[in-house]
Amino acid sequence: MKLVKEVLHTFTRGIILCLIAMMMLAVLLSTIELFIILVAEFLKPPKYLLGIDNLLEIFGFFMMILIGLELLESIRAYLSDESLHVEVVFLVAMIAIARKVIILEIKDLEPLVLIGIASIILALSLGYYFVKKAIHLNKVSKGTQG
Repeated sequence: MKLVKEVLHTFTRGIILCLIAMMMLAVLLSTIELFIILVAEFLKPPKYLLGIDNLLEIFGFFMMILIGLELLESIRAYLSDESLHVEVVFLVAMIAIARKVIILEIKDLEPLVLIGIASIILALSLGYYFVKKAIHLNKVSKGTQG
């Protein structure tokens, strides 16, 4: 049984390291592509001006890179102590929904969809607040006991 646990642990670590390598490559390539898009759009006539559509595309790309970085952070945190950090998961979800809000065409959406997105944002914000508060209270209680 111990051998099976060891093999599974080694396998899991190998997969996680592969995921980190692929995520690093994806973030690097996305950053390079964002740079190329920025330079190309910046040099198009009229020079040094970006349209609203271009800005939305660039902000969406930027947020996607931030999501990749947060995912890398969550994998790194998992590797360091083999536990999933819930606050990082909340941050990734909040960045993802922020990206969605930035690139949304609001005029094309039904009001109920907007209410749903607002509900998701509220739920994530409250969840993040309560997780951070619980972590803080846990640190305070450990500090007074130890």
